[in-house]
Amino acid sequence: MFDNLAAVILAAGQGTRMKSALPKVLHPVAGLPMLRHVVTLAERLKASPVVAVIGHGAGRVREIFATETLSFALQSEQLGTGHALQCAAGALEGFSGDLLLLCGDVPLLRETTLRQLLSHHRQRAASVTILTAHMENPAGYGRILRGLDGVERIVEEKDATPEERLVKEINTGIYLFRAPEVFGFLNRLDNRNAQGEYYLTDVVAAARRAGERVEALAVEQAEEAMGINDRVQLAQAGAILRQRINEGHLRAGVTMIDPLATYIDPEVTIGADTLIHPGVHLRGRTKVGSDCQVEPGVVVSDCAIGDRVHLRAGSILSETTVGDDCAIGPMAHLRPGTVLAGNNKIGNFVETKKAIIGEKSQASHLTYIGDATLGKNVNLGCGTITCNYDGVNKHQTIIEDDVFVGSDTQFVAPVRIGRGSLIGAGSTITKDVPPDALAIARSEQKIIEGWAARNRKKQQKKSD
Repeated sequence: MFDNLAAVILAAGQGTRMKSALPKVLHPVAGLPMLRHVVTLAERLKASPVVAVIGHGAGRVREIFATETLSFALQSEQLGTGHALQCAAGALEGFSGDLLLLCGDVPLLRETTLRQLLSHHRQRAASVTILTAHMENPAGYGRILRGLDGVERIVEEKDATPEERLVKEINTGIYLFRAPEVFGFLNRLDNRNAQGEYYLTDVVAAARRAGERVEALAVEQAEEAMGINDRVQLAQAGAILRQRINEGHLRAGVTMIDPLATYIDPEVTIGADTLIHPGVHLRGRTKVGSDCQVEPGVVVSDCAIGDRVHLRAGSILSETTVGDDCAIGPMAHLRPGTVLAGNNKIGNFVETKKAIIGEKSQASHLTYIGDATLGKNVNLGCGTITCNYDGVNKHQTIIEDDVFVGSDTQFVAPVRIGRGSLIGAGSTITKDVPPDALAIARSEQKIIEGWAARNRKKQQKKSD
């Protein structure tokens, strides 16, 4: 843990190359806004305060991160990276220590990399330390020019000599500064350049002129410092992050038949010996237990899945709790508020919503269970429907333990079905059923012998 560490995240850019109304830093990478990845990184380092400098789409960014332990500083005009950091000065008033500058569009940095950067910065007693990367093709990047006592300067490619352009160590835009010292350097910057902007790279030159030490540390994998400027890079970053996530689960005992076709969000947890087939999406804060099987095409969002659960192909689960030893699907849809106690079977084309279902109860196929509470050992036959909505309000269906429901039954809520009762197939139940009763609600079958034959003769005569 590092004391006296603050973080500023630059997140004000419009991202015109994204060609989107959505602020660039809110575009999702592996299921989370790219800014969320950067904020999480700062939080893991115990940085305090953490300040996001926002500009384009500021209101939307504030809205999405409203519950975060995150301060905001507004950069109303885009006057360069140096100006962006200056905008955060008010939020850092009174802070003394090391200031980590991060970029909201660089979501792939690892915590270990930044810890190494901070250790290097403090061991060398540097005023400024730059995170750099070595690239085989450094075209377009500022080059790091080192001397005997640290970094001498950063030169932009357009200003570099042919010899300087041969340097393959580049500036990633990630810095550690000594604060409040850095704001003194910023206040002395000018914008006499082609873009009319204030650059953080000029702080390096200012620190050197003041006799301060400027250091650099190269990241081991250049991809960590990858910035996202368009949809191509967005997809590339997502693939890199998903690969990391999947490798972590594989090393923890999860089996994936095809990791490249498995999509798992960063906050998902999975128990050992679970098997995941291709085309699976595990989203949000989903928790999957041990020894489960998740078949192709399953989508699970913000669910808690117990042990030894079998999620069959094409099933969709959202904000649902599934107990141990359940079998779901294929093609089942478990909507928010569904709770399965365990040992349940929810079969093909069954939909549930705000349904509390007791142990060993089952609905094998073609059934809708909404706004309902089922006890233990309830069997719902094919085509059962809880009619929960009267056009104005939702109503509850309660089915107690050990009830057997015949196929094609409708429960018109509110209604309560007593323990141990049996509901005859084809019934429309509108009244409460007492325990251990037989309920049948269908019209009497009427047979008119010979009617079909006479009707066929009549139709034949008409056609003649």
